[in-house]
Amino acid sequence: MKVLIVGGKGQLGRGLAATAPADAEIVCHDIDTLDITDKAAVESVVADVKPGLVLNAAAYTAVDKSETDEDAAFAVNATAVGILADAARGAGARFVHVSTDFVFDGASGSPYKPDAPTNPLGVYGRTKLAGEKLAGPDALIVRTAWVYAPTGGNFVRTMLRLMGEKPEVRVVADQIGTPTYAPGLARALWMLAKQGLTGIHHFTDAGAASWYDFAVAIQEEGLAAGLLHKAVPVIPITTAEFPTPAPRPSYSVLDKQSTFAALGQPAPHWRANLRLMIEEIRANG
Repeated sequence: MKVLIVGGKGQLGRGLAATAPADAEIVCHDIDTLDITDKAAVESVVADVKPGLVLNAAAYTAVDKSETDEDAAFAVNATAVGILADAARGAGARFVHVSTDFVFDGASGSPYKPDAPTNPLGVYGRTKLAGEKLAGPDALIVRTAWVYAPTGGNFVRTMLRLMGEKPEVRVVADQIGTPTYAPGLARALWMLAKQGLTGIHHFTDAGAASWYDFAVAIQEEGLAAGLLHKAVPVIPITTAEFPTPAPRPSYSVLDKQSTFAALGQPAPHWRANLRLMIEEIRANG
């Protein structure tokens, strides 16, 4: 089967290509080869590739910048999703779209189920929610959170750099979610797509953590792997002490039980996958 991956150079796009089934013929496009906001360009690529499956791993993910760049965020996170979904549908291909925990406001005291009411706090979440709706009811939509990988810009790599450069790091401790290893998410997307599922599903690694918890674990694993040579204080702070242009949900843990059941197994705990990622960085320099 031919598969078109959009956002192929991103963390998730690379993970999808690396974990693709043996019978999948992969064609990757990214911003430098395809403007997904251009309807004619998307239709031309889909007509040329003739995919049986379209995986959308592209997104405008600059959460803070989106507050002052809403048109660009909406174009990529919403309009383009509709364009891709329509093109896939027209070609008889299944469409898989990745969304976010930021569609929720964080007011829940328990993990959010896929059918829980949405109430995004900022532009990023609003544009991603709009994209879900434009994907259509026949699409597979998978919400995830706090994605990281051995390459690209992400919290793990930033913390490793800061911990090697700074005498201390200060990290928000009152925002709770779940770190998600991109290759694990990619494998789940392939498995869910193979089952022909549609509608909204949730997937992250197992467990929950604050950004502070995550940072502490990164330092411990980095020291154990020799990526860091000395420990520095990791100081917990509040969201109020680290104001950002875009508001964040204080609690965005997703309920994955139905997805884990569909997959036939739960995802690994986030700490186990963090260790895998740290080891991969160590092994590959």
